[in-house]
Amino acid sequence: MQALTGLWAQQFGTINWAAHGGFCSVNMASAGLYMLGQSFWEFGDPDWDHAKYFMLWGVAEDHASNPIKMGLAKLKKNGGKFVSVNPVRTGYQAIADEWVGVRPGTDAMFALAMARVMIENDQFDKSFLIRYTNAPQLVIKNSGNSNDGLLWRDKNDNPQAWDIKEEKFVDATRSDITPALFGEWKTPEGLTVTTAFTLVSQEYLSDEYSLENAEKITGVPASEIERFALEMAHVAFKETVELDIEWTDWAGRKHDKFIGHPVSMHAMRGISAHSNGFQTCRAIHMLQILLGAVDCPGAHLAKPPFPRMIPPPIKPAKEMAPNTPLKTPPLGFPTSPEDLAIDAEGNPLRIDKAYSWDAPIANHGLMHMVINNAVKGDPYTIDTLILFMANMAWNSSMNTSKVQDQLREKDDNGEYKIPFLVVADAFHSETVNFADLVLPDTTYLERFDTISILDRPISEPHIIADSIRQQIITPDRDVRPWQEVLVDLAGRLKFPAFTGEDGKPKFKDYKTFITQWEKHEGIGFLAGWRGKDGEKSVTGEPNPNQWEKYIENDCFFEQELPDNQKYYRFANKDYLDFAAETHLNFNNKPIVMEVYSETLQKFNLAGQGLYDGPCPTDEVSKKRLTSYFTPFPTFYKPLEVDMINEEEYPFSTTTQRPMFMYHSWDSQNAWLRQIMAQNRLFMNRKKAISMGISDDSWVWVESENGKIKVQVRLMEGVEENTIWTWNAIGKQSGAWGLKADANEATKGFLLNHLISELLPKKESQREMTNSDPVTGQAAWYDTRVKIYLATDGEEKSYPQFDTIKPIPNAKKQPSVLRYQTHKAVNLVRSMKDILTRGNKAR
Repeated sequence: MQALTGLWAQQFGTINWAAHGGFCSVNMASAGLYMLGQSFWEFGDPDWDHAKYFMLWGVAEDHASNPIKMGLAKLKKNGGKFVSVNPVRTGYQAIADEWVGVRPGTDAMFALAMARVMIENDQFDKSFLIRYTNAPQLVIKNSGNSNDGLLWRDKNDNPQAWDIKEEKFVDATRSDITPALFGEWKTPEGLTVTTAFTLVSQEYLSDEYSLENAEKITGVPASEIERFALEMAHVAFKETVELDIEWTDWAGRKHDKFIGHPVSMHAMRGISAHSNGFQTCRAIHMLQILLGAVDCPGAHLAKPPFPRMIPPPIKPAKEMAPNTPLKTPPLGFPTSPEDLAIDAEGNPLRIDKAYSWDAPIANHGLMHMVINNAVKGDPYTIDTLILFMANMAWNSSMNTSKVQDQLREKDDNGEYKIPFLVVADAFHSETVNFADLVLPDTTYLERFDTISILDRPISEPHIIADSIRQQIITPDRDVRPWQEVLVDLAGRLKFPAFTGEDGKPKFKDYKTFITQWEKHEGIGFLAGWRGKDGEKSVTGEPNPNQWEKYIENDCFFEQELPDNQKYYRFANKDYLDFAAETHLNFNNKPIVMEVYSETLQKFNLAGQGLYDGPCPTDEVSKKRLTSYFTPFPTFYKPLEVDMINEEEYPFSTTTQRPMFMYHSWDSQNAWLRQIMAQNRLFMNRKKAISMGISDDSWVWVESENGKIKVQVRLMEGVEENTIWTWNAIGKQSGAWGLKADANEATKGFLLNHLISELLPKKESQREMTNSDPVTGQAAWYDTRVKIYLATDGEEKSYPQFDTIKPIPNAKKQPSVLRYQTHKAVNLVRSMKDILTRGNKAR
């Protein structure tokens, strides 16, 4: 769906389009795509068949729920070790061999302290670093000048290395060299240059990342940090996996086997939803690189269409004109300040301030900031806002109460500050009643849909795959699939990509659009059964019978990669050629992993005012760029935590989704409500008892932004100064077809009321988003709180909201839901008959 909505926005001609990841987990995608060419999130998986050591970082059990469960079963059956890094021990963590109850937001320090141990003990893969990363490339050391920290390049713009055999500077992209990994030299021009990995090592061997300092910050004992690092190194280098499969690398060198370092990792929102999440994810990737455990047997594997070049060569659009499609997509991957969506004075061009100095690499936008910015006219006001797949008046927004007030806010003329709000939703969510226009969507059982290779496909590491949904229930009410509405509107508005030469709509409906539209020649939304007769895969001309072919094959397509293309795909010649031919990647060049990011260093130079190009003029932006845009992964304290009194607010907060729900979807489902219709605030038992708090106590939880009253549940498996709850169980009274007095409304709650979308304001500082300063990822888990017993005696959560008015002409909800295939027989049997197993009804 993201591929379609993004195309629609591009054809409409607006840069103001944001994707779901900005308030979900874009840090995972961005960090991986700027460092490895592949990423965590849903774009890769551990090699469960060969992994011997698995470290899971910040993953709740709703993500990839069944596949990870099956994978963990396979890992344990094969004798592998499972280590979980998470402040909460539920779900996957409950079956881990070891649980590391790290303090929230300190994972980067834990990872980089382990990196220090590996470097200090010479337990890292030098060959991997030299052959597959930019670690040996030479960096200019010229403090105070515009080229400081940039790669030293020749006249052809090729990065340079020092060849230890030839003892001279050479093109680092050549395959026939022996580069130095450490060292410092003078260039013919008199510049001082050093290898990227020399700078990386100097950073991690500094006092900042000492085990003693890491223990103070993370709460993980120094001896444990060291042990985990050396355990992983032992497995990686002493328990290698060898698969006797011949393959050819990018330089044409033949190999008779794939050699794997069987240490795998996976990370998700617990890492991502902090204002230091981008660098934290990069820190985890640094561990993978040091272990040589990337896309090899036993390691974390990319899923097609990844890996891709670093970063993908798509720049975010910044030029708009009436009735004119954008030249590039609204979202993209900046590589320098020139790519930002800012005006000549450095002001943001987008309503969410993505791709501005506030969030330069905001690859998914900042949807969580749109309402705040639009209401305040910062950077400008808007006329129309369209929301889809986001419940922005409730759990999808930070600061829910304030956002609802902003949606009601009017100007001096009595007009709403957001004049026209359109909401597409299949359910009566909390946002629907704020809409001027509601576009009733279908449920996924009532429409045709695609899970596309262009979007978030169902691929497995060694299988190119996508799928469709087919309509199995005919809607019995006036609703249309949102996808269908988009295609219809695009035709009526005569978007060029949706209009024929005769000026009429090119596609009669969504199904026709999916089969006929091509991103490039032979590349469409679906990869299977392409070609006029359906004989081609991945690429091929449109096939009008493509939907039928998918339905005949149980609604999915898959194509397994040949054995010689399944690993080392970042440097595997056959795979790189195949990926380029099929447009899975943009070219067939090797993907050189970046332990040192020149892109980030350019922004750092801009913060210093040294960059030969756009530079910010305000002091806040300058400091953010110089502090957080480090070319190698670093740890810094989450922004909000660094700005508040931690003694006054001693508890960290976090949320999870239960394994039977995903995000906020399905919470109203009648069957799932039987499992959970009220959430509790979970606290460490020992800590709570010391505060006089017991199971089922009602407590006040207060942050700098707000306060809530909730019911407590005590547990052992949580870091002592961390509290958490299940997200989005709490509902506003009257929403989602629930009774006004449903438990979700009277006792359920959101932590969102505690979380501000803005950082605490300091004197002389302008308003700033509470997000990762690199990507704009919403920093949900940075909020700190204090807790104390509630003494009012009322067993009801706070805040409470007015009951939402029912939708006009909506059916009255039944008190009892029952599904049966025939009328109930209602047999009545006597106790004697039951006990004697009689079979006669009385």
